[in-house]
Amino acid sequence: MATIDLPSHAQDEPVKHRRAPAWLQATPLSLTFLLFFIVPLVITLIVSFWDFNEYQIIPAFTLKNYAAIFNGCSSMTDVCVTLKTYWSTLKFCAIVWTVTLLLGFSIAYFLAFHVRTTSMQTILFLVCTIPFWTSNVIRMISWMPLLGRNGLVNQALLGAHLIDQPLEWLLYSNFSVVLAFVHLYTFFMIVPIFNAMMRIDRSLLEAARDAGASGWQVIRDVVLPLSKTGIVIGSIFVITIVMGDFLTVGVMGGQQIASVGKIIQVQTGYLQFPAAAANAIILLAVVLMIVWGLTRVVDIRKEL
Repeated sequence: MATIDLPSHAQDEPVKHRRAPAWLQATPLSLTFLLFFIVPLVITLIVSFWDFNEYQIIPAFTLKNYAAIFNGCSSMTDVCVTLKTYWSTLKFCAIVWTVTLLLGFSIAYFLAFHVRTTSMQTILFLVCTIPFWTSNVIRMISWMPLLGRNGLVNQALLGAHLIDQPLEWLLYSNFSVVLAFVHLYTFFMIVPIFNAMMRIDRSLLEAARDAGASGWQVIRDVVLPLSKTGIVIGSIFVITIVMGDFLTVGVMGGQQIASVGKIIQVQTGYLQFPAAAANAIILLAVVLMIVWGLTRVVDIRKEL
């Protein structure tokens, strides 16, 4: 049977028609990404190189905003304010990440492997969302009657004669800041880990148990490696939120604890927008380096 050879442009035409809808579908998201992420980021970068005084922003190129941030950091005898602030922020980030990872992994493991029915999984999963039914401020303020000097915790400890005087470090301290962070952001670790665990083939767990693996060995050698994508995604969520948070540090720290986000918020309040923009760019660079390091551990694009 004879065949008809079509011209090359006629052969490519159906392919072009198939590609057109994909571009049209991606256009709204691309425009949204450009308008609400790329453009503000570029504006922030530009403003970070502008000059300013007490009354106005001067659109003239200068590096003094970045020089002011690292002022004194070249000294070998003392640590500059910027490094101290980043160390404080990274310390909070590391502690919160560790606690939320342990809690998130444990809760997700229980929901994925110990809750048998889908309806009960849904109910318990909704229970995890209860903190999000109110605003962050209300959730943080709710800790004050518990942790305050005359709060329920101190009153209970005094009543049980476990302490002689109220514990001052329960509120407006590093402890209260970490506690609020864990309360607010553990859910961001639970969701991606739970999603990764639900994709694990249950026959792998049965095979490991049949081979004589203990419960801990199953978690270490099967569940943990197959959940690493969810762990990395949850870690990115928690780290990026904590690094830029200033409200929790301000409220639960009693305005006494420094963080990078708090510095940016104060500079914005005093209308020092170029200085705040420079700090924001440096913070973004640090966060991107952390995210880059996490993505080197797990290639999320291949795992998803």
